[in-house]
Amino acid sequence: MKHYIRKALGEVQRIFRRIPKGHHIEHEKKERHYPKWMTAIHKFFNTKFMKNQFIQVGILSILLMLYIEGFGYDSFAGGFTFLLRNPFAFFANALIIYATLSIAWLFRRRVFFYIFISFVWMLLGTVNGVILMFRMTPFTTADIEIIDMGLDILPSYLSTGQIYMLVAGIILAVIIFVLLFIFAPKRKEKVDYRKAVIGILAASLLLFGGLTVGNKTKYLETYFENLWNAYEQYGMPYCFLSTWLNKGIDQPVNYSKYAVKSIFKDGELDTQQENSTPNIIFLQLESFVDPDDLTKYHYSGVATPYFKELKEKYSSGHLKVPVVGGGTANTEFEAQSGMSMEFFGPGEYPYKSVLSGETCETMAYDLKKIGYATHAIHNHRGAFYNRWKVFKNLGYDDFTSLEYMNYVSKTPKNYATDDVLLGEIIGAMQSTEARDYIYTISVQGHGEYPKTKLVNNPPFKITDEDVPDDVRNAYEYYITMVSEMDNFVKNLTDELSSFGEEVVLVMYGDHLPALGMKADETVSGSTFKTEYVIWSNFEMQREQKDLAAYQLAAEVQKKIGMREGTLTVFHQDHEGDSSYLDELKLLQYDMLYGDKYIYGGVSPFKPTDMKMGYKPIKIQEISEVGGEYYIVGENFTPYSKVSLDEKILETIYLGPTLLKLLEEVDPAEALNMKVSQVEKYDAILSTTE
Repeated sequence: MKHYIRKALGEVQRIFRRIPKGHHIEHEKKERHYPKWMTAIHKFFNTKFMKNQFIQVGILSILLMLYIEGFGYDSFAGGFTFLLRNPFAFFANALIIYATLSIAWLFRRRVFFYIFISFVWMLLGTVNGVILMFRMTPFTTADIEIIDMGLDILPSYLSTGQIYMLVAGIILAVIIFVLLFIFAPKRKEKVDYRKAVIGILAASLLLFGGLTVGNKTKYLETYFENLWNAYEQYGMPYCFLSTWLNKGIDQPVNYSKYAVKSIFKDGELDTQQENSTPNIIFLQLESFVDPDDLTKYHYSGVATPYFKELKEKYSSGHLKVPVVGGGTANTEFEAQSGMSMEFFGPGEYPYKSVLSGETCETMAYDLKKIGYATHAIHNHRGAFYNRWKVFKNLGYDDFTSLEYMNYVSKTPKNYATDDVLLGEIIGAMQSTEARDYIYTISVQGHGEYPKTKLVNNPPFKITDEDVPDDVRNAYEYYITMVSEMDNFVKNLTDELSSFGEEVVLVMYGDHLPALGMKADETVSGSTFKTEYVIWSNFEMQREQKDLAAYQLAAEVQKKIGMREGTLTVFHQDHEGDSSYLDELKLLQYDMLYGDKYIYGGVSPFKPTDMKMGYKPIKIQEISEVGGEYYIVGENFTPYSKVSLDEKILETIYLGPTLLKLLEEVDPAEALNMKVSQVEKYDAILSTTE
């Protein structure tokens, strides 16, 4: 193969140099004169010192660090800025890269492995830089775990042409590395495995020692309160690997049955509900914040007049959330469970880790014990963040996702608008005789916010001059979405005001929008704070109070005289204790990872028999008309597909009561056809019985 490639290259060279066929190409040796500085550099790199593989890998590691940090800072100079600001962290990160590159010493094709490992690090650095352009949270290993979600929202961030270019780039990279593996130089001498292993061990020990010293001296931290700041301060390679190695909740040093049991006084958890219990609705609003709280720019008009009115009339305050610019599920987890994300690994998503196989005490489980019906509603994909599986472990009777909704309007970025949630919330409450607990997650305010104008003549505009068009378009699109969400909230409270039953509605933003704002560009002085309002259709005392998302459920119960749940009681009774956070960590560890001492050794929470959709989808009749099959039934949606023996058949949606089959089937099998709800990536969420 190599022979033919060399022959082809020689033929190309002959043609370009106009040498008659059959003539040999003579390479003329001409004496060339180089500047002295070039000669000096050439001699330096040809010294025995510079030809040493350990030195070469060290230089390569430093260059890769400069690239990775430079890309994260939007300029190559950013790598040098990081080096000067925290040289210890810079070289500790370079040691991490060095240790990975040293693996190449085990192979004769060292050049290939040097290039491949370097490419991986450059790719990670590039992806981190690109992600920081679209959201305010850096790249973590949790993003790799939820790659399916990334593929889902990719069209919202990249154009079709950019996606094609990305796919083409991936294919080209695979081809290049295959060719590189074949043709890259291979060492003639055999690998000295003893020397290679000693070198790798030495690099690993040096790295371990460096990280240990860094942790002891606090040049490198192991706990990241703010992930973005951590990446900026301690370096991308170190933080990225920390998000991989640091998972779950570390066992507290004082963990024991006595330590757990002694948190509560005798009888403190023996609560008994005596008051009347209202319906409770949580409404988590995607990226919602009053635009006037973002102080960098000025805007025409008032985008959220109703939310401002609610803040003045009802209990409200700032809400500390665990994420910024993205990571909806983690705010969601805190609000439902009463647990803090502070004690989990950096960048971790419990929905993708512990909750994929473990139940967790939540407000849904606690209210089920006193007769509540529990519903979850989300106007986006049911499989997003693995919700259709995780919600079984959080105590829900049913989960209504986008695939179970009709008459859904879309935003210019193709997300469902939030107005569809009004009918779903009211419908869920009307579907039961019991009191209802409803956890609703909206999606309309989702980024990425377009840099091109997608909203013609936006109702709210930036009034400042000299604002770049891409920034202006992104902000004005976001404010337009927030204004429509504000209208939805008004329509919802208007409907609930006359519902006929007592209702508490808790509204809050899950995180700030990914618009790149800094802490000093917000009224709250933090990028980790949104706002909440606790509305009710009955008289309830108003109180202004700042909370963390994990305290919200306990605060709501406190206002209506309820004390259901272990962590609800803990937050209500122990918030002012000096050991409050230490004891919260102790309880969280025991509940999710420990011996369940708080429950007497066995968790009382079992996965629910959760139904997808509160409205049952039914087939009433299968009719044949002119050789074509029509399925008549109830509650069909555009995601309803005819299925036969779990095989999805081509189907056209004609309305909530009618589907048409577009494939031929054996008439003898026609009566066995069912209807499945199929999400956009062909996962079957449910099938009729």
